[in-house]
Amino acid sequence: MKAYQGKVAVVTGAAAGMGQSMAVLLARYGAEVAICDVHPERLQDTAMSCREAGAEPLVAVVDVSELGAMSDFAADVVARFGRVDYVFNNAGIAFSGTFEQSEIKDLERVMNIDYWGVVNGTRAFLPHLIASTDGHVVNTSSVFGLFGVPSQGAYSAAKFAVRGFTESLRQEMLLTHPSLKVSCVHPGGIRTDIARNATSAGDELEERLINLFDKIAVTSADRAARVILRGAARGRAKILVGPDAVLMDAAVRFLGSSYQRPLAWTIGRLVPTWFSTDGPEPGSRG
Repeated sequence: MKAYQGKVAVVTGAAAGMGQSMAVLLARYGAEVAICDVHPERLQDTAMSCREAGAEPLVAVVDVSELGAMSDFAADVVARFGRVDYVFNNAGIAFSGTFEQSEIKDLERVMNIDYWGVVNGTRAFLPHLIASTDGHVVNTSSVFGLFGVPSQGAYSAAKFAVRGFTESLRQEMLLTHPSLKVSCVHPGGIRTDIARNATSAGDELEERLINLFDKIAVTSADRAARVILRGAARGRAKILVGPDAVLMDAAVRFLGSSYQRPLAWTIGRLVPTWFSTDGPEPGSRG
């Protein structure tokens, strides 16, 4: 991955999962690395792995949902390294629950981190990426940013928003700053702790979805990181991660909105009590 040799790369959500794997691989590929997350102890584990891979990272505990904190982080990165070449807006959380069973605060929390975290990271670093003349912003959406899923309304809404924002931004940069590249990442089932760390509207839903996720998550975090970095190095606008993401992207483009009935039927049978007319009351926590 010669594209990263000597470059300055920022990774948010770097304490675990794909973010951690990307940070370590970037260090191994010869990049200067800046990493952030809200989990300081796990972030230090990533920092240690980066050092073992040959880089001394800039480490910051940052809440990506706060623009001021991200702007301060960007200033620290430029003060340390002099420029920024890549920004991987990767931080994200998950929530499971139907709209009726969920609280508005649940939707807001997912949107604040998964969508506004991407927007804040882009806003904070965009001037520096433009100034580098070889900048690249890489925003993580999801396979659920390609199609909706029952019980994943909050997550899908945020990831669809990331997709729309990123595709619009890419076109704007083509018109105004053509040297700056923009990519949107759509991971499928990645073997990380995102499902176990997710919150949900009820214990039964959470347990069933974790079990389902364990069965369908076919791509390791390291493999996902390699696919993302390879796609970014090639300047791809859309980076599909995992065979399930490739398959579902093709299926949705072929089927259009008709994918919704069979998918709803399938999910309804995996978690039947949560989609019955006599299930939990609106706003219930089960």
